[in-house]
Amino acid sequence: MEDIVSKRSAIEIKVGLNANNLPLEMHWSASDGQIENAPAKAMFLSLWNPEDNNTMKIDLWTKEMSVEEMKQFFHQTLLTMADTFERATGENLISEDLRDYCFHFAEKMEIMPK
Repeated sequence: MEDIVSKRSAIEIKVGLNANNLPLEMHWSASDGQIENAPAKAMFLSLWNPEDNNTMKIDLWTKEMSVEEMKQFFHQTLLTMADTFERATGENLISEDLRDYCFHFAEKMEIMPK
């Protein structure tokens, strides 16, 4: 049976830039997530381009994003990637290896919960 698109959803990201095109503010909305104009300080966006077999990406952060927040952001993103990879591929052993690395990362960055 062929899949047929029965619904569309939109995710919108607005970035306010200064004269040098550096992000000063970010807000995002998601029509299905009931999120409207929510503030953000950083984002990673990765999209798979099937024509080039390559990842297109955008990494942005505002100058308001502290180094400590960036450490937490990376740590949480890496953990999420391990979970997503396991769900998508069923590769639980390598996903556990990535989670182990995330633990190591958190220790090295001194962001382990007390």
